[in-house]
Amino acid sequence: MSFPFKLPLLLDGATATNLADAGMPGGVCVEKWILENPQKLVDLQSQFIAAGAQAVYAPTFGANRACLANYGLEEDVAGINQKLVALSQSIAKPAGVPVGGNVCPTGLFVPPFGDSDFDDIYDIYREQIRALDDAGVDFIIIETQASLADMRAAVLAARTTNLPVFVTITVDESGHTLTGGSLLPAVITLQAMGVDAIGLNCSFGPGPMLEYVEQVAPHVSVPIIAKPNAGVPMWNAPANGGILSPAEFAVQMRRLMEAGARIVGGCCCSTPEHLKALAVVAKDFVPPEAPEEPDCYAAANEREAFFLGDDILFSEPISCTSSLGEDLIDLDDERVTSALVEVNSLDDAMLLCENSTMTRLPIAVHCDSLPVLDAALRYFQGRLIVDSACPIETELIEPLAAKYGAIVY
Repeated sequence: MSFPFKLPLLLDGATATNLADAGMPGGVCVEKWILENPQKLVDLQSQFIAAGAQAVYAPTFGANRACLANYGLEEDVAGINQKLVALSQSIAKPAGVPVGGNVCPTGLFVPPFGDSDFDDIYDIYREQIRALDDAGVDFIIIETQASLADMRAAVLAARTTNLPVFVTITVDESGHTLTGGSLLPAVITLQAMGVDAIGLNCSFGPGPMLEYVEQVAPHVSVPIIAKPNAGVPMWNAPANGGILSPAEFAVQMRRLMEAGARIVGGCCCSTPEHLKALAVVAKDFVPPEAPEEPDCYAAANEREAFFLGDDILFSEPISCTSSLGEDLIDLDDERVTSALVEVNSLDDAMLLCENSTMTRLPIAVHCDSLPVLDAALRYFQGRLIVDSACPIETELIEPLAAKYGAIVY
């Protein structure tokens, strides 16, 4: 499917830092405050569109059940999302500008980083994304993501709609997510799951972001998003410090676009003036050429991508036992190119998920049951290989592998 919007695509700038400058106090529920002060958002998004924004995000960033529960608002997910979308649509629709439904991390973590259940995280995303779809957003933007489990759950939920799905990841200056994951494995995994665009937001300014855009560019066949900060927000201070001027921001954003980014905007501390300067830069770029051969034939776990050759040599089958982690470590010295793990139950699937990073090899799974294969693919945070010798009909394996982005070999 071709990309649904014209490229380059200019996104909007920061919402929270600009609203703070407009009088929003610290520590409040941003979504509730906007509904109580709608003109503040109307003014801001009108300025973004006047500056050249070709798409805006509805201010639904924290409007999922987990986040709203901090303010006792978890029972009004649908109503809050629909009202916020309608507010952005009232500004954007007359200008012919699409509105994205903005989705943030849940703040929940699966083992070993927390004790939350992947399906519960999925249900939180599904509830919000259903509300955004019902409200008529033009795309889903899964933003500021720092855990591959969160990203995968959100993408699976978003793909129950017919909407385009964008994902932007946030990493620290070493290139790692909050759960210690790496950028490239996340990009490989999510692209295989069918996202329509992928990239980075927040994290840091456009200068440090350049090396990460350059890192992923050879491996993607979808548009790259770059939405960096213009500065570091100094909450509750009379002024923000260390902010790039609009001209400096535009110069550094040009380098990101030269590296391949074609969906661009600003995150923290970026104002309509920053966006106006970026709009001038974006006019110098054309849609990206279709990559000849993106190097994305790779398996992955949260920390590492494994680029595969034409021939994959499976290990002898490994059982899912309490020693699975040790068995996977021991494989590192063997002359195989993939660890083949037998998964025979839901408990096996969960055990595999918890030990997925214990090998420096890509992991393949062999299952005798379609529901067990579904569980293995669903709960593995990365991109698995499925053994084509599984005694399951090919016509059943292939759509399941496509749903989760797995490789059948």
